[in-house]
Parts: sequence; structure tokens; C-alpha cells
Amino acid sequence: MSSSSATRGGKRGSPLELPRGYRARRGLNWGVVGLLYTSFYMCRYNLPLANKSIADEFGFSKSDMSDIISTQLYAYAIGQVVNGLLTDKLGGKKAMLIGAAGTVLMNLAFGAASFASMLGLFMLIRGIDGYAQSFGAPGFIKINASWFSTKERGTFAGIFGFMINLGRLFNNWLAPSLLAGFVFLGMWHVPPLHWRWLFWVPAGIATIAAIGLAIFVKDTPEEAGFHGIYKGEADHDDANARGDMMETFKRIVTNKFVWIIAAAYSCTGAVRQTVDQWFPRYLQEVHHLDMKSATFQWVAFLIPFVASAGSLISGIISDRFFDGRRAPVAMGIYLIELVVIVIAAQMKGPTAIAIAFVAISFTVNSTHSLLGPAAAMDIGGRKMAAFASGCINSFQYVGAGLAIQVLGRVLDTTGYTYFFYYMIPFAIVGAILMYSISHHTSLKGAGGH
Repeated sequence: MSSSSATRGGKRGSPLELPRGYRARRGLNWGVVGLLYTSFYMCRYNLPLANKSIADEFGFSKSDMSDIISTQLYAYAIGQVVNGLLTDKLGGKKAMLIGAAGTVLMNLAFGAASFASMLGLFMLIRGIDGYAQSFGAPGFIKINASWFSTKERGTFAGIFGFMINLGRLFNNWLAPSLLAGFVFLGMWHVPPLHWRWLFWVPAGIATIAAIGLAIFVKDTPEEAGFHGIYKGEADHDDANARGDMMETFKRIVTNKFVWIIAAAYSCTGAVRQTVDQWFPRYLQEVHHLDMKSATFQWVAFLIPFVASAGSLISGIISDRFFDGRRAPVAMGIYLIELVVIVIAAQMKGPTAIAIAFVAISFTVNSTHSLLGPAAAMDIGGRKMAAFASGCINSFQYVGAGLAIQVLGRVLDTTGYTYFFYYMIPFAIVGAILMYSISHHTSLKGAGGH
């Protein structure tokens, strides 16, 4: 099926007139890609829920657990740069399938490593898994940079955030059920399972989603028979969505905005991973909440829910009220985050702390979607979006890895006394960095085209 180019309205911000069948085909494409990326997050955010069980079984300290977590984050950071560049050459579909194969195998291996109980082996497997998973975000962004207009990308980034948090939400429901036992279809009673099943079950779900991607997804609208959809937009005019590796490398690494955003993103990663990786164990150890308790389940539901809402709201605001500019919106969110963290540090009691975790998650995931997928697509266009995303996203995970390792040592020596105060500097630095580029109308910079 082919189509002529879409007509445009005469006024800025008027909706695109897309050809018949395009929205449905894009919806199918996006839905399957999103489902696979959701399963990637199930295979990544199972460790926070197994953290205490693993530590209790093998006598690992908080520093040991933080080292397992950080190994994955560092490997993911390296992979973002390397695989981002590869993805711009290979295409998003191949990249996501490579990542899916890797994370399925490594999650199966991590569960099996429970029989060996070696800290180094857990770190090695989780590191390989981190590298494999780093094909996911560049692949996801690469595909959707072709399927969405430049004026839709902030909103898309919000939807991207929703897909991420859907995986976390399902995990937060699934893991307690697996560990405590459940009744399947109202007929079969499944007894409490070992924590290794928190890795094996998501691996099975990722396998099914990868098969769906292989069958249904196309890298570009042109491959699906739609041509000239966004004709007139600079990074859509060239029908070839795959960039030359050397040109891509030069243009992205010489763009100063990439590195300013990347530095701010490291601050986002530090706060985001502090909350995501440690909130289950914080509630278990400080407030003695069982994962099946009502308070824990509400927190486990609301954190990904408000994270999705923050991602979507921030994207819509940047698209509709700031004409696609991300920095001013991100700066405001960092300042709100600072206030929220300061208030959170004063709170006591499980309900108040639950509210604090939810509020921080709302703010930090708002900047996460703006500075990762949205800004990366703005800078790189559909030819270079994956590598731009890889460079920016790598800093998120380097920052997170360092922050988590330091936090593990802090927790071992002082307990949770300074847990919330620890996040304050990151919000301040993020706000300053975004203020420094908030007046720019374009992020193409020296590396743009």
C-alpha cells in the first residue's frame, strides 16, 4: 500500500492529515515494539524485588547488592554508546531482537546461578544482561523516529515512559505473587516459589514479545508501503533512515547540547535508580512492610503509574506550550524535584514515606522521558537518533552506577538516615544544566544538519 505525502494545515501546530490506514499501521508497529520494550523492563526491574531475598539467602551486604546493580548499569552505559551507533546502521528491529535474545538468556542464567551462590557470577551475568538490554532503547527510538513527526515526539516520549512503567507495574504485581504463592485461574494453587522465578517468568514473556516483533514490526513507514508521510521535515526528507557510521559519530559527538543534556541525564539516573532499586528494601527493612501488604502494593502500583503520568504530561507540555523545546520544561521539573526531595527527607511513618517515593518518581521520570527519547530524536533525527540516544542515555547509567555504589556503602555504614538527603545535589545540578541551554530554540548545534 502506498500513499502520497500528507497535507499540512496552514497554521503552526495544526494536525497532520495522515493517509488512510497509517495510524492503524503505526499503532500496530508501536504497540508491538512497546510490548517488547516493556518486557525488557520486566527483565531489568526484577532485581529490586529480589534484592532482600538474595541478600538474606547468601549473606550479601548492601554494598554487595549495589555492586551487582551497578555492574549492570555500567555495562548498559557502555552498550548505549556502542549499540546506539550500531543500531543507526543495522536498524531498530534487528537491534531489539539481538537485545531480546541476550536478556532472555541472561535472566535464565541469573536464576540458575542461584544454585552456585557466587557474587562474582551474579555480577558477570547481570553485566552481560545490561549490555544486551542496551540494544533496546536505541532500537525503540530508532524505529519511532521514523514513524513520528518532529512535533509529536515529546508526546511519544511520554508514551515511551508509559511502556517502561507498564513493565515495572506488572513486575510489582507479579513478584509478590510468585514469592507468596497464588491461585491460577481460580483453580490451581501455586505454592510460594523461589526468587529465581522472578527472572525466569519475565524471560518467557520477553520471548513471546520478541516473536511478535519479528513478525509484525517494520523499521520505517516506507517499508510498510507509506511514502512521503512527513515530507518537508528536515530529518524525514531522506528516505534512507540508516546513517553512515562515521558521519553519525562526528555529528553527534561534536554537538555540545548532547553532552550538556547527558550530564543532566546522569543526575536523573542517580535519583531514578536510587528510588527504583531501593524502595522495596527500604519499605521492608525500615517500616517492616511485607510485599503483599496493602501499603507496599499501593506504592508498587503508584510509582510506575505516576512515572507514566509525569512522562506523558511533560512531553505534552513541551510539545504544545514550548514548541518542542525540552530544556525549559526539564529545568522546571528539576526544581520541583528538589522541593519534593527536601520535604521527603523530613517525613516519618510508612504512609508519609510512601507518598514521598511516589512524588519523587513523578518528577524524576518526567525528566527521564524528556531528555532521553525526545531530546535524542530532536538532535539526531531519524538517521542519528539511536546514537544520540546512546550517548545521552549512557550518562544516565554511569551516573546511576556511581550513585548506587556510593549509596550501598552509605547504607552499610549509616543505615537509611541520609537516604533522601543523598538525592538533593543531583536535582540542583540538573536544574543548573538545563537553565544553561533553556534559551536555545534548537538542539542541533554544531553537530546538526
